[in-house]
Amino acid sequence: MAVAKAKKKSAAAMQEPRTFALHWGNGIIEEEAQIGATYHNPTIQLLTFTDGPAKGTHEIRFCHYNHRGMFQRSPLIIDEKDLRALRKALDSTPKLKRLLKKLVD
Repeated sequence: MAVAKAKKKSAAAMQEPRTFALHWGNGIIEEEAQIGATYHNPTIQLLTFTDGPAKGTHEIRFCHYNHRGMFQRSPLIIDEKDLRALRKALDSTPKLKRLLKKLVD
């Protein structure tokens, strides 16, 4: 049984904002919480729109990457045993964590 561990980003990866493009706008991934799990890397992202109809807004994306780092276009499924590690990963994403709290408050 694999144990989930919070993934750490390198200093270079944190300096270069990653971008995304959706039908309603483009922007940057402002914050990201990701863990390594048995079958994939569950990820929660704070998307900040910088262009298009959604410019100036924020959205939360629940997604996952395979173990080779490739984005996966399928539903995010998180094993109950990985929730603690994902919660710990959210500690380094204050804006994203604040928005997610609105789901349960």
